[in-house]
Amino acid sequence: MKKLTFILLSFILVSSSCVSKKKLLSEQARVKNLQTDSIGTHSNLNSCNSKVADLEKEKSEIQKAMSNLSSSSQTTIENSKLTIAEQAKRLKDMQTLIQSQKDIVNKLKKTVADALINFKPDELSVSIKDGKLYVSLQEKLLFKSGSAVVDPKGKEALQSLATVLNSTPDISVVIEGHTDNVPMKGKYEDNWSLSTERATSIVRILTNDYKVDAHNIIATGRSEFYPVADNTTTEGKAKNRRTEIILSPNLSELFKLINQ
Repeated sequence: MKKLTFILLSFILVSSSCVSKKKLLSEQARVKNLQTDSIGTHSNLNSCNSKVADLEKEKSEIQKAMSNLSSSSQTTIENSKLTIAEQAKRLKDMQTLIQSQKDIVNKLKKTVADALINFKPDELSVSIKDGKLYVSLQEKLLFKSGSAVVDPKGKEALQSLATVLNSTPDISVVIEGHTDNVPMKGKYEDNWSLSTERATSIVRILTNDYKVDAHNIIATGRSEFYPVADNTTTEGKAKNRRTEIILSPNLSELFKLINQ
């Protein structure tokens, strides 16, 4: 009986030992799996944190870029507004100057026309073209055919014109001689020579006799190449044999504004 009891106790102890060992091994395996899962989770967490940091950095850079873009756009808009305002002012200034030039030429036309009122329409004419005042003097008022010597009646017209020029500052004067297309014979080599000499004769009278400022005058000959009428008729040829005195106000301020 004692022997049987010993055997039973021994079996119970061995069985109990085996169960405890299995449980221990199972717990150890579970702990190892938990440790593995923890390491993986920690690694994933670090990766997520790194990605979050990168995203925050990218977000900060984007916000900075947008801020700079907004500031740049605002500056561009402000500069555009300033440029438009400057252009508008410049345009207004140009319009004012142009109108001023027109007013000067219109006033000059009236003054010149009044000064030359005693001369006939077939002897001279006064007109505005391209912003300039043209005083066109016919040959019969100034010269004999083929001559560059100014007749007394022509000198009277020049004296009246000189009075206006001497009382009107900043007026440039161009004297243009014109002829018909009939070839020259005699003293002058050709129509170029005659037209130029006629313009020069008028310049001498205006500057030497009537004291018009020589710095404001230019003499030029156009020969037969700028006709105002048909050179195939007697009347047309007579109109083409003319001297044009072209008056224009000082445009330096307008040119200065245009070139700014």
